Amino acid sequence: MSHVVVNGVRMHVQEVPPVGERRGTAVLIHGMTSDSMASWFLTLAHPLAAEGLRVLLYDLRGHGHSDRPPTGYALDDFVDDLEGLLEHWDVDEPVHLFGNSFGGTIAFAYAARHPDRVAGIVAVESAPPTEAWFGRMARRLASAAETLADAEAVAHSRPLLARRYREASALLSGTTVGQELPNSALPDPARLAAIDCPVLCLYGAESAVKELAPHTQRLLPQSGHVVIDGQKHTLLIKAPDQVRAHVLPWLATPVH
Repeated sequence: MSHVVVNGVRMHVQEVPPVGERRGTAVLIHGMTSDSMASWFLTLAHPLAAEGLRVLLYDLRGHGHSDRPPTGYALDDFVDDLEGLLEHWDVDEPVHLFGNSFGGTIAFAYAARHPDRVAGIVAVESAPPTEAWFGRMARRLASAAETLADAEAVAHSRPLLARRYREASALLSGTTVGQELPNSALPDPARLAAIDCPVLCLYGAESAVKELAPHTQRLLPQSGHVVIDGQKHTLLIKAPDQVRAHVLPWLATPVH
């Protein structure tokens, strides 16, 4: 298990080397509360490496095997962490950013800050950091603690799932994430609209996140949008084959 200290936080990181000739770098960013780098490691990390990408993963602050500081959970803190990790990894080329849920929001925010450092964005069940998206996140965070407590009672016979619920509950109850994140300073919409790299967004047909697709498409006209039938917000975990079936050909296209 590898760790690195970034912005005063000890963070869990992993790297999957490319197979054959290297053709770029991909950073995989997971979502909030009960998610971790495992969602990407078990689904897309190795297929991307097989395509020649250097694949970099990490647990967000407060998640997985990274430290859980009591404060420091505004959007800018997460973007600062990504900046620090890219410096640690000595990345000197535009990167492909893959984000699941809130991970996609970090990717968009980083691209708004550094458009020249991003080769492309794949966002699964996510949206850019706009007021509409953050309003949804605020409501979800407000109700998540109660939901997780109920779910843990049901999951007592499934130790791994119960552990995820306990960690998520500790994050929500032991840190200021529920206050800081919804009240984050958001990027200037003009900076978001200036993102000019290729963008692919995937949604579950039964998830409310897809309602934000028209807004994302207006903001980023170059973005492509795919809705996958029968799936909810757990699209990456429940339908990895379908996610791969859309992402890998998209990456292989010279002009997305």
